[in-house]
Amino acid sequence: MRQGPLAGRYPAAAAMVMFALIPYLALSAAIGPVTPLIGRDLHISPQAMSVGSGMANAAYAAGTVMAVYFAQLLRQRRIMILYVSLLVIGSILAAAAQNPAMFFAGHVLQGLCTSLLLIAAVPPLALGFGVEKFRSTAVIMSMCIFGAVTLGPAIGGLQAQAHAWRPLFWVIAGISAAALVLALLTFEDTPPADVTAPRNPLPIGLAAAGSVAAFYGASQLLTHKFLEFRTAGMLIGGLALIVVLIVSQYRAKRPLLTIRTMLSSTIPVAGIVLALCAAAASVSATALTASLLAERYSPLHVGLLYLPELAGATLTAVLLGVVIDKRALQYLPVVGMVFLAAGIAVFRIQLPPTQALTLIGSGLTGVGLGASVAPALFTAGFSLPAATLQRVFAIVELLRAVAAFMIAPVFAHLAVTVGGDVKTGTGIALWIGLGLAIAGVVVPVLIYRLGGARPETPQLERFMGGEGPAWHSPPLLAAARRRATRLRVADAPARS
Repeated sequence: MRQGPLAGRYPAAAAMVMFALIPYLALSAAIGPVTPLIGRDLHISPQAMSVGSGMANAAYAAGTVMAVYFAQLLRQRRIMILYVSLLVIGSILAAAAQNPAMFFAGHVLQGLCTSLLLIAAVPPLALGFGVEKFRSTAVIMSMCIFGAVTLGPAIGGLQAQAHAWRPLFWVIAGISAAALVLALLTFEDTPPADVTAPRNPLPIGLAAAGSVAAFYGASQLLTHKFLEFRTAGMLIGGLALIVVLIVSQYRAKRPLLTIRTMLSSTIPVAGIVLALCAAAASVSATALTASLLAERYSPLHVGLLYLPELAGATLTAVLLGVVIDKRALQYLPVVGMVFLAAGIAVFRIQLPPTQALTLIGSGLTGVGLGASVAPALFTAGFSLPAATLQRVFAIVELLRAVAAFMIAPVFAHLAVTVGGDVKTGTGIALWIGLGLAIAGVVVPVLIYRLGGARPETPQLERFMGGEGPAWHSPPLLAAARRRATRLRVADAPARS
């Protein structure tokens, strides 16, 4: 088997994953402050920029399903080299763009390749270096996804303050190139996951069509009314296609995604619900309050006010590594949702929030987001065999991307169209976000109780060895069904 000179070296493999994932995820949060500069230089209207960002996010969402499909049938490390190469090409196109088409093509490639690499690179890193490195992988993944996003506003503000956007994109291109070099150095010619898997492109088509339609509709809300076909019609139609994807995979005899296994088990369902609520609620906490503060302060000043989010995300990433092999892992996502709700409540005290309230609220939401989504993802993954980890990550990340990236323009539209003014509308959107955060606490706990699930210490040796799940997850609503059966049995003599 052909190997690179650094094959089997964990530090090099981990660095490759970080360099592959951080660029686009940081850029997705950093691009807001520099959007006017890009539009000015490339003659792109705000509405066109909104659509372009929406299509990049749609590519990110759809790429999760594509990655699973290709991993089943193609040699995984060879196809990963292609993903990283395309990421470099996309980053160079965006950085050197001379016209809108060139910029959007590069940015969409960035979104697509990032999600392809997330599914292709992270599970092998988690499973390929033994239990002793699993803790480090959990920390790295949390920092790549959430740490990068929380750093974005400060980076974007710094670039906006300098009245330049290309340096940011060239740095992104350089990091992507480093990821390509490391991918070649750590190359191992691993075989496909399952060459007998069905060659059915329908799941990819449904994921792509649904994501493009939903994100296009959401992006049109910048300048159009909600009740139009191009907005609500496309958005609802796209979500309907994603529902069709889930239902078709649930009913398929040989599905690409492990939908049936996940949706019939208590702990994965609780984890998915919590991750969706966290992703949607966090948008109202950050994007909406930042838009109000942008009227008072410079982009760099606003970005610095949200730096406590990075501190919170870093703290919880380390905490995830500490509890990854303990029973506390199943408590951590609920605790994270409590912090997220507290952060939104702090933002809601005064609008626009003061600098002190912003610093406190951003720190709380950083802790909340970092302590909720990544632990919920691992909680769901540990409930199934290790061989399905790529598919579990793909499902959760597809749904999380839809909830996180698509809800932002919807909330922004709500803020400017409801309540008579932006301040009142933002307050209403924050109440909705707070409700989602509270639901992210209550609903998963209720699912646990109705299923009869109990927090357990994960058996990582068994999980990593492919012997079975790390813990037992009872069937969905198992406890409720047992109680209903007992009540029917007890009532039968009385009726007779």
